[in-house]
Amino acid sequence: MSFTFSRGRRLIRIMRVAGRNRLDTFFEADHLPTWLRLAFRLSPWRLGPAPQENRGVRLRRALEELGPVFIKFGQMLSTRRDLLPPDIAEELAKLQDEVPPFDEAHSVAIIERALGKPVTELFAQFEARPLASASVAQVHAATLTTGEEVVVKVVRPDIEPVIRQDLALLYTLARLVARYLPDGRRLRPVEVISDYEITILDELDLGREAANASQLRRNWEDSPLVYIPQVYWDFTCRNVYVMERINGIPVTDMATLRARGVDLKLLAERGVEIFFTQVFRDSFFHADMHPGNIFVDATDPADPTYIAVDCAIIGSLSDSDQYYLARNLLAIFHRDYHECAQLHVECGWVPPHTRVQDFESAMRAVCEPVFERPLREISFGQLLIYLFHTARRFDMEVQPSLVLLQKTLLNIEGLGRELYPDLNLWDTAQPYLERWVTERYSPQSVLKRLQRHAPSWLEQLPALPDAVLDNLQQSRDNERQLDSQQQQLAALRQQQLRQTSKHRRQLLAALACGAAALLAWPDGRELIAQAPPVSWLLAAAALALGWPRNPD
Repeated sequence: MSFTFSRGRRLIRIMRVAGRNRLDTFFEADHLPTWLRLAFRLSPWRLGPAPQENRGVRLRRALEELGPVFIKFGQMLSTRRDLLPPDIAEELAKLQDEVPPFDEAHSVAIIERALGKPVTELFAQFEARPLASASVAQVHAATLTTGEEVVVKVVRPDIEPVIRQDLALLYTLARLVARYLPDGRRLRPVEVISDYEITILDELDLGREAANASQLRRNWEDSPLVYIPQVYWDFTCRNVYVMERINGIPVTDMATLRARGVDLKLLAERGVEIFFTQVFRDSFFHADMHPGNIFVDATDPADPTYIAVDCAIIGSLSDSDQYYLARNLLAIFHRDYHECAQLHVECGWVPPHTRVQDFESAMRAVCEPVFERPLREISFGQLLIYLFHTARRFDMEVQPSLVLLQKTLLNIEGLGRELYPDLNLWDTAQPYLERWVTERYSPQSVLKRLQRHAPSWLEQLPALPDAVLDNLQQSRDNERQLDSQQQQLAALRQQQLRQTSKHRRQLLAALACGAAALLAWPDGRELIAQAPPVSWLLAAAALALGWPRNPD
């Protein structure tokens, strides 16, 4: 009962915030049900002046007022530029995930309950005042008893029930949007909420985030391009995560980077290289690389290194998706729209019945105006969004991994151009992709893959004869089953024929009895003689229609 009451109060608050920010203007009144149209008309906010700010600003302010879950949803929604109008997507991208910290005593209690010891025993020093606070967790500085400086990340107390309650309300709002907003079905709001649910619930598991960070650190071990802080597993569990404390310059602090003499062109190009290496070499990429999660180690300004934190959201691609994505990007570079369309069909991104010529024509119409501009002015990520949007017209179902990749590419490209506005992502990416495709199908690479799969094949080899015999036996069993079914069908047809013959005999007997009765009646013969020809025709037609037919 209390949960229902709480949910009702939350819904009322959402409606008040929506009204105050005039979100009713997002809907066309004619498409709304009568009760909702009436509610909007009677709303006190309609008595005020028309909103001056654009719709994107009003939506962003509403989400900020509704709190952390809605803020994070807006951040995620801003990455779905294939679904949103540009003005709304750009405004939602400004959402900042900064919320007040929760009580220090709660933080200490969570750590001690999770790790089974007092904070004074776990750490030589622990700063109760948090360094930063976000919607899902906050972080504290600490020093281990062995001397290492660390940060301790703690999940907010009782955040999961709040998230689930707000998710339930978001689903309700999504269904209303899908039903009543003019473009509601195209926006696929219920599917978007479903993706968001998976993402935000995964972020509650800090053990999962720590495992992702360990894998990324292993992938980039001894690399001069990027550094991933070390995980301290003895102090990490589902709701507490302890990692190495890093000292770096926020990547958005351009004044400090310039003052330190950092090679910004090299830094921008390395960001692109890191992205493509994660996607194609490792198939394991950091999918939340917004500026707040990236720092720069400027110890050597001529050789800067990225530092990446917050590895809760990770993307990966299958071998086939890697290959087809690389080939598609190269086809786009060369403006070979026919190959790009053919690849979409081959890899199953669009249905097999898609006419390649139609898809090719649609892609050409999207890309050619873009390519008329200088390459350095073309947004690589935006072009990918246009292509996905075009493919959606041909019933392309965009996979979550591709959406994460698109989002990450937009972040990387935006970051690179902020660091170095003249960055030509095309020139940076094309040689990498061509080299990757060449190396992937070189004899050495093919041999390595054969060697990797050889143990599995050898393990299954002794079972191969049994598998062949089983298949042969199954084929025989299927043939016998088919023969049996055919025999049963033939028997059924014979039975139907016998039943039809029986019905015919019964009908003839009934007609004979009727004729005999008619002849036996004193006036019967005279009645038959006087019947008009049309009556005989109707009787013949009735007999023909009533005559039982053969089942074949």
